[in-house]
Amino acid sequence: MIEDNLFFKNENADASETKNLFSSGKKSKPRKVSAKKYLIEGASSNRDVFQNSNIGNVAVDIGLKPRVYTVTEITRRARVLMEEAFPAVWISGEVSNYKSHSSGHLYFSLKDDTSILKCVFFRSANARLKFDLNDGMLVLCFGRISVYEKQGQYQLYVEAIEPLGAGALSLAFEKLKNDLRKEGLFDENHKKKIPFLPKKIGIVTSITGAAIRDILQILFRRFHNVHVVIYPVKVQGEGSENEIASAIAALNEYNKYFIEKFTREDVIDVMIVARGGGSLEDLWAFNMEEVARAVFASHIPVISAVGHEIDFTICDFVSDLRAPTPSAAAELVVSEKNILLENISAIEKRLDSILFKHIASLDDKVRSLSESYVMRAPCNTILQRLQEIDDFEKKMKISISHFYEVKKTGMERLFDKLEVLSPRNILNRGYSITFKEGKVVKKFEEIKKGDRLVTALSRGSVESTADKMSLGKDNI
Repeated sequence: MIEDNLFFKNENADASETKNLFSSGKKSKPRKVSAKKYLIEGASSNRDVFQNSNIGNVAVDIGLKPRVYTVTEITRRARVLMEEAFPAVWISGEVSNYKSHSSGHLYFSLKDDTSILKCVFFRSANARLKFDLNDGMLVLCFGRISVYEKQGQYQLYVEAIEPLGAGALSLAFEKLKNDLRKEGLFDENHKKKIPFLPKKIGIVTSITGAAIRDILQILFRRFHNVHVVIYPVKVQGEGSENEIASAIAALNEYNKYFIEKFTREDVIDVMIVARGGGSLEDLWAFNMEEVARAVFASHIPVISAVGHEIDFTICDFVSDLRAPTPSAAAELVVSEKNILLENISAIEKRLDSILFKHIASLDDKVRSLSESYVMRAPCNTILQRLQEIDDFEKKMKISISHFYEVKKTGMERLFDKLEVLSPRNILNRGYSITFKEGKVVKKFEEIKKGDRLVTALSRGSVESTADKMSLGKDNI
């Protein structure tokens, strides 16, 4: 602990004679001081200022002047004392007045039945927060007590928070699940189809656990010639999530290598990520974001088989298929070979039966056709068809001839009508047609004396000049 500063000093005494009247946390009797060593200067003014204070009276009596602090000095002194007294403390309470600033800093208060403590959780520290903080939540905060000098307010500078009641792991689980759901990592349209009968199966799990033994036993019992690739990893403890995520990525690289160098027939068709049952803490590696993103990024379909049927992990939600147990995963990934063979045999029998019935039906149709009249006397049928063609030809000739005669008669009648109306026919009856400048003269008024006219007759034409003109019907 740092000793308190001097509250009083004697301006005329040297430093060795300066006395500290208040020690740090220890009660001591005040030393007797000789009045001769001290000059009582400004005693009257001191009495005026401190006349109602025992400390002031003592200071005046012994000849000391009180030290006057500024607000900043006393606040800063209080801050140092608080930081030295409470450098690292755990404090429990209920969250209230929670606010998340745009800078990323979190501000809230901790309260109990009688008191409230202001708290600050800076962005650099709250980046590791695994759950959402809300008003009314009971929490346990770790940090240091200090004073915010600008407001002269003491507060807790939080470095870590753990929830009380629900548990940190459960809240972290729900937070990550909600965040990944919002990103779309759980959407069904991202799920890949599990192949019906995979040739090669990848397994990511502990090589020493019961899960791998159960999986292999069931796989080889159900389909003994399936190819298995095992990638051993830690399934719990520090760094296990990174091992699991790396193993998933490595099996995908394995597939990529075989596709580039060989053929697709050598690739892993499906992957099982598994471990046996345990507590929430034991299964926590499969609730980590690293594992979730590795499963989502996998090009190989992933079956998650973590824990027991009642256990759910983030890996289960992201995976393409969840199996309640590792043993169930082995049963889901391959069908039992004997059952498949029985099904194939039954299908073969059904196909044989259907094919036999179809062949028998076709045989009946061939027999029926061979016994028909057409097949027994095909020439007679051809002759009948030839006769039908001759009859059709006769009918066509008659129809065409009749059509021609009808049209010919109609045309002749039309020609007769045109001939009657023909101007040439009129000329044959003794009439003539007079033209002036190539146009038919229809009225008397159209001709003037001296006009040259052309008169058309039945057999030729006559040119004349209009010398004498008279109007009247008697001239005809």
